[in-house]
Amino acid sequence: MAEASHHPGAIDGVLIASGKYHDIDFARLELLKLLAEDANLRIRVFEDYANLDAIRNASFLVTYTCDVVPSLEQQEALRAWVEQGGRWYALHGTSSILRFLSNGLVDSPDWAPHLMETLGSQFIAHPPIAPYRVEVADADHALVRGIEPFDVTDELYLSDTRADLHVLLDAQFEGEAAGFARSAWLKDRHPVFYLRTIGKGAVLYLTLGHCRGHHDMRPLMEHWPEVQRCAWELPVFYELLRRGISWSKEAAPIAAQTQAGGTA
Repeated sequence: MAEASHHPGAIDGVLIASGKYHDIDFARLELLKLLAEDANLRIRVFEDYANLDAIRNASFLVTYTCDVVPSLEQQEALRAWVEQGGRWYALHGTSSILRFLSNGLVDSPDWAPHLMETLGSQFIAHPPIAPYRVEVADADHALVRGIEPFDVTDELYLSDTRADLHVLLDAQFEGEAAGFARSAWLKDRHPVFYLRTIGKGAVLYLTLGHCRGHHDMRPLMEHWPEVQRCAWELPVFYELLRRGISWSKEAAPIAAQTQAGGTA
């Protein structure tokens, strides 16, 4: 008698891609192409966190946003979803809140502490885009095993840490973040890629990946002079994206946990 074939089940995920001052169309398409490499992934795409049912029923969440802040209800739901086993792959500006002050500087107000504590950090500033060195902080971890230190031209995120982080990649910085309300930074190392465990789930955060097209600074500026792709031009960045997606897929289906008696 022939042995029955094993057909892996679908894995439900959510991608949220939206926000200001970035080429969201480019980032969304690149991420969808990577997610499409696994035919078992079923992805729903949104511009914000409003569809909580979709997130609650997903095994994993991928976000590429800038200044997209969930409501308090949504922040609490996201925290509960991660705690019960969800995996959240947060990219680039997911932890950003940006407000332009009357003096022309950009502030990063502490308006969503619940969200930032879940993510583990809040974006505060970045120096002008320039080359910098990314170092491996934990070479033994599977997510970065075999990754060598590399140079990248991108936004170097200077963030406030809001929780215990398992740093995988980091970079050193000392100097001025021109244009931001908090501009002076002492010499320190800043997380580039980290894990934040919460209950049965976790957040994986990668700060690299700035991108901008000619029309992405409206209404502040009608035409941005250059197309910026930054880390998206590096094979190592796509390797980190693929590893993060593979990590995300390892989450147990949330719906199945709830049906088996888990916390809703």
